[in-house]
Amino acid sequence: MDMSRVSACTIPLISRPPEEAFAVIAAAGFRKIDLLGRAPHFSLDPTECDPNRIKSLAEANGLRIGNLGTYVGKGFASEDLAVQQEELRQMYRAIDMAAFFGARTIRVTPGDDDPRHFDRIVPWFQRSAAYAARKNIRLGFENHGGGISGNPDHCRSLCIEVDSKSFGVLYEPCNLLAAGVDYHAALDTMRNWIVHVHLKDGATTPSGFARTMLGDGVIDFLWIIRQLETIGYKGDWALEYEVHDMPPEIGLKEWYNWFKNLK
Repeated sequence: MDMSRVSACTIPLISRPPEEAFAVIAAAGFRKIDLLGRAPHFSLDPTECDPNRIKSLAEANGLRIGNLGTYVGKGFASEDLAVQQEELRQMYRAIDMAAFFGARTIRVTPGDDDPRHFDRIVPWFQRSAAYAARKNIRLGFENHGGGISGNPDHCRSLCIEVDSKSFGVLYEPCNLLAAGVDYHAALDTMRNWIVHVHLKDGATTPSGFARTMLGDGVIDFLWIIRQLETIGYKGDWALEYEVHDMPPEIGLKEWYNWFKNLK
């Protein structure tokens, strides 16, 4: 496995300051992070976050920022023009910050995740994608169980309407599985618009769906990787440690080694 394309999401360490979070991730072997766009790790609000400090802390730990996990885009579904314009301003700032960090992608929110509002959000995402293209950044909304994001057909439809190579889907097979969606079929449906990938594992138990350590669930990672490589996916494989079996200091290292040995 080419580990230069593998990153660690910082979300399991959100209760810790970035200097601690980055040190834990680097100690586990990672050289790239998927940075959560929430304080204390990052914020679009300059009063809450100094981007220069975040970038310096990452570099001091030998880490690059591959994806910026912002949630911009929700305001595009508003009926208030002022709200939409402010959301566009935040979108532009997120894109600028991604370019500053050297990231490839940012995570966005597909409006209010309601497919009835396509006509409202599409023009704003078209403007956002045009700006992102000039900065060589890709915008991806995550499969997160909403009316758009949790429905592969709606995901594809939104991407077709926005019609930009700089706008697409953050493919998350475990989230799809947890929502009862076939992640294999979903990949095929969204295959032309996948710009980023989050990976974790899980399985359905008598108590419901549960996240597991990598390899202990039912996600077929090799199938996913081979499918995406076949269609020319060049982005990262972001490992999203969201289990509570062991602390991140131990679990992240196990995930790194497991993925490194995947063949």
